[in-house]
Amino acid sequence: MTSCGCIGNKHELTSSHKSGVQGAKPPAGVWGVPSKLLSPLCSPPKEASYDWMSGMRTDEFESKKRSVGGVGQCYNVTIPGSLELKGKQMNMLVKNAQSASATEKDPRWASVVARNAEADGTFYYSVKTTGVYCRPSCAARLAKPEHVQFHATCADAEKAGFRPCKRCQPNQPALAEQHAAMIAEACRLIAESEEAPDLEALANHVGMSRYHFHRVFKAITGLTPHDYVVANRMQKVRKKLGISDTVTEAMYAAGYNSSGRFYETTHEVLGMTPSHFRAGGARTDIRFAIGECSLGSILIARSDRGVCAILLGDDPDVLVRDLQDTFPRANLIGGDGEFEHLVASVVGFVETPAVGLDLPLDIRGTAFQQRVWQALREIPAGETASYSEIARRISSPKSVRAVAQACSANTLAVAIPCHRVVRNDGSLSGYRWGVERKRALLKREAQV
Repeated sequence: MTSCGCIGNKHELTSSHKSGVQGAKPPAGVWGVPSKLLSPLCSPPKEASYDWMSGMRTDEFESKKRSVGGVGQCYNVTIPGSLELKGKQMNMLVKNAQSASATEKDPRWASVVARNAEADGTFYYSVKTTGVYCRPSCAARLAKPEHVQFHATCADAEKAGFRPCKRCQPNQPALAEQHAAMIAEACRLIAESEEAPDLEALANHVGMSRYHFHRVFKAITGLTPHDYVVANRMQKVRKKLGISDTVTEAMYAAGYNSSGRFYETTHEVLGMTPSHFRAGGARTDIRFAIGECSLGSILIARSDRGVCAILLGDDPDVLVRDLQDTFPRANLIGGDGEFEHLVASVVGFVETPAVGLDLPLDIRGTAFQQRVWQALREIPAGETASYSEIARRISSPKSVRAVAQACSANTLAVAIPCHRVVRNDGSLSGYRWGVERKRALLKREAQV
């Protein structure tokens, strides 16, 4: 039993079939059927060709023929429209490729791929396959570029028929703005409270967990909530000591309930007893001397706690007035012969900073300033760091301007090496004692 291709199914070849086989010579191996078994009544199909783009045989697009009927009877059934379908598919592929190319060339696409939070608010993008629009920093799975459209505002995206993403909520304030508002509210509570609130109270006030609040607070302010509370107290202490009749009154006004804790913390931050600070540094002995070095005139001052000022300049009188402004009511005493050894040590350190200064320092400043100054002292001689790098090292990447202000408030030249801080491009920025001195110090350290 052999099949000839007719729907007469399996039957023996008739004489007409056999004779047809002898007279006709269809292509060998067409459709995998030996040519000697093909019936002349069944029109042999054309050679099959394969379209690698569509993944289908082209002869199937032209017509699909099926032999029907009994023995010796053939009917052709044609399915039209296949060529039209193929054309639409090709047009869609070309259109998607063009759309993807245009999206990838748009600079906004790079921000979407990088999920750049800094681009939030500058534009929005929508995805045609999901019907939503998002911020550039949305953490959702990256869409195909051919499905992406860009919009200037949320209103434009919604007008185009897209709804806001439930994950990044582009129609709501950015998460960074929400956190900033919460931390600002917490700082306001700290400033207005008579007694310092604890971490639990602050977190509950802004509706966050303790751990999340602690992490966000430090990221935004550069200080832990406890350090910020202490810094705020010190600010109140400085203010109250200047207007209160007694130190005790200032202590309670600043929110302290214990005199022991008050004197312990204030002496560390103020550099002197509260009563002396209240008197503007009165009765505080500060010895000083003026010398000369390769950078010009240099003034070195020392309190009971250590070296409290190293000032550089061209005019010694200006340096003395600067010291008087820093300690307006202190007892400024000229250095004696013993003090000259200290001056010689400091001058030697300025000439060769890599040697180091093995002397106690009386560092006075806010909690944030002291963190910045500590980061500066960790920069090795011969190396530099940018303001943004210092901000990141103290876990406060957005406090670049505050870092620059802390550098300008430094009164211990070279000992706190603010001259090692440069711009992001490596160029020199401002220096309290002159850019030329900064350049000379960096050049000197690079040669070591």
